[in-house]
Amino acid sequence: MADASAPLPLALSLGDPAGIGPEIILRSYLQLKHGAQPFFVTGGAHVLAAAEEHCGIGCPVVVISDPAEALAAFTDGLPVMKGPAGDPRYTPGAPNDEGAALALHSLAEAVRCAIASTAAAIVTAPVSKAGLGRVGFEYPGQTEFLAEVCGLDPEDAVMMLAGPSLRTVPLTVHVALAAVPALLSPELIVHKARIVAAALKRDFGLAAPRLAIAGLNPHSGEDGQFGDEEARFIAPAIAALQTEGFDVIGPIPGDALFTPRMRATYDAALCMYHDQALIPIKALEFDEGVNVTLGLPIIRTSPDHGTAFDIAGKGLADPGAMIAAIRLAGTMAAARADA
Repeated sequence: MADASAPLPLALSLGDPAGIGPEIILRSYLQLKHGAQPFFVTGGAHVLAAAEEHCGIGCPVVVISDPAEALAAFTDGLPVMKGPAGDPRYTPGAPNDEGAALALHSLAEAVRCAIASTAAAIVTAPVSKAGLGRVGFEYPGQTEFLAEVCGLDPEDAVMMLAGPSLRTVPLTVHVALAAVPALLSPELIVHKARIVAAALKRDFGLAAPRLAIAGLNPHSGEDGQFGDEEARFIAPAIAALQTEGFDVIGPIPGDALFTPRMRATYDAALCMYHDQALIPIKALEFDEGVNVTLGLPIIRTSPDHGTAFDIAGKGLADPGAMIAAIRLAGTMAAARADA
């Protein structure tokens, strides 16, 4: 019988089985099996066993039928939930529809466990958006899927990239750069800033979060010479947030926001578009960057990199970001439990 006082395990989704997901999950277990919060994988036992043999990782796979079994099984090997019969063959670097279907099943099962409170949090391995699209996944990304499953509007789920020394939030995500100015508004900025501040308190233990908000244009518009979005949208949003009592600064030019001295003045930087937020994280903390979804009733983290089909199965994949994602999920779960 499971110990009622023990923390719930974390649920890991497999990701695309043709990518580096299976390898980095297996290698993460080997580094975290002593002292870390136990976790289990939602499906793909045969794929994981094949990946372990192919890459010579030396990680036993233990099949379980219920998340409650993960705590006891974790000392013996990587616990993996039974999935649909007939896992696809392990084909590293060669994605196919069968593998994408397994990735989608694993993602949905991990979310189900978190919503049912049989898992403390979910950690999602990298997926192929194109592959998921071929098997009926109709969302721009996993973040939008999670919002709908949790009964939220997509704007209520906020992507944050977190590393040891930097946290960034893209206010617009998977859209063309040319579309960004039309999507910005004071209401959008204020809404997402509130979600970020609340999550930094609830999940990261920051009593008084400090937010920095980036400008959109070079030199934050240079008093209108290079664009007026700062004056029309960004500055009014900052003023509104300050009136509500939030500790917010900006708009700060993008070329100054991520200097070492500037990074010491805030806990999270809100950026106007995808690359403005992701480039600094990937440049500074690629192997430890974690994608966190804020604003959900469940906890979700993910390594901040893709499937890397080109190196899958070659023993080159670094598990650092997956390890960081697992550790952060456990830390966030503990913060919520103590709240």
